[in-house]
Amino acid sequence: MKEIRIGNTVEQCVERSDYPPERIKQILANETIAVLGYGVQGKGQSLNMRDNGLSVIIGLREGSKGWQQAQEDGWVPGKTLFPLEEAAKRGTVIQYLLSDAGQKDFWPKLKPLLTKGKALYFSHGFSIVFSDQTGVIPPNDIDVILCAPKGSGTTVRRHFLEGKGINSSWAVQQDATGRAKDRCLALGIAIGSGYLFETTFRKEVISDLTGERGVLMGAIYGLWLAQYEVLRAHGHSPQEAFNETVEEATQSLYPLIAEKGMDWMYANCSTTAQRGALDWFKKFRDASKPVFEDLYKSVETGEETRRTLEANSRPDYRQQLEKELKEIADSEMWVAGKAVRNLRPEQQG
Repeated sequence: MKEIRIGNTVEQCVERSDYPPERIKQILANETIAVLGYGVQGKGQSLNMRDNGLSVIIGLREGSKGWQQAQEDGWVPGKTLFPLEEAAKRGTVIQYLLSDAGQKDFWPKLKPLLTKGKALYFSHGFSIVFSDQTGVIPPNDIDVILCAPKGSGTTVRRHFLEGKGINSSWAVQQDATGRAKDRCLALGIAIGSGYLFETTFRKEVISDLTGERGVLMGAIYGLWLAQYEVLRAHGHSPQEAFNETVEEATQSLYPLIAEKGMDWMYANCSTTAQRGALDWFKKFRDASKPVFEDLYKSVETGEETRRTLEANSRPDYRQQLEKELKEIADSEMWVAGKAVRNLRPEQQG
């Protein structure tokens, strides 16, 4: 376990070396891990655990798109692939990785199957923290744990296959067996985490929902779009506007930030770029901070949860989502992006 000191704050981080394969197998030797759901997290985490030699089964709705995908990935109906309720019955650890709306919908069927001593595992604090809206209140005689990778399940899987690990947070909400922490951390490393930092269910969900709607997805796209539209309105070509807005950021500058931080990225740019960035970043911070305060309040009060559950529970949710995503894909900015990506050397063989 590694100690991280940032100013006056000291945190303990669990590293992969703290839970080597033999320790993971010892802790989880008698467990059957039932992964309910085969979205990006369910797929990535289950495949990594299977490759780590654990006993893993998948629970899905028969005939669903995920059911077919799971078979293509080597899960066998009747052996490692089961209907949701059957998998939940067989599992001693239930990884509840359905969508947030799906978790609310399936909960009345799952709860009776959570018998004494089982563990209920989440990768998001949503259903537990906002139980007044989801109805997800676990029985008192099971462990309730969380391991939340800080990235897409696609990245979880890719990092694992490359021999790397993703950063994840972990939390124990309820320890009924005395083994909740070990179960949680062993699973956290088994799913592909490189290191784990401790949090709570509430802190995880509030930071996660804020981040997704903020700089990770919503805010960054909003900023990109604003700059792209300004450049286009002033006569710059689609290719030039995209390169100066997105391509240079993702292909050149963001990797430098990931490597050694913002100051390192600045240091590797021209003095003119440095001066401009240092002069303007506080203006962008001051302009956007009130929006982030509004966003945080909306998350903290449960308003974002209400909106999410309402939208994702509609019968036409999938069709509406695909329509909105297609509008983005078909917009000039991302048509330009496709053209620019095709010019990358790796795309040209």
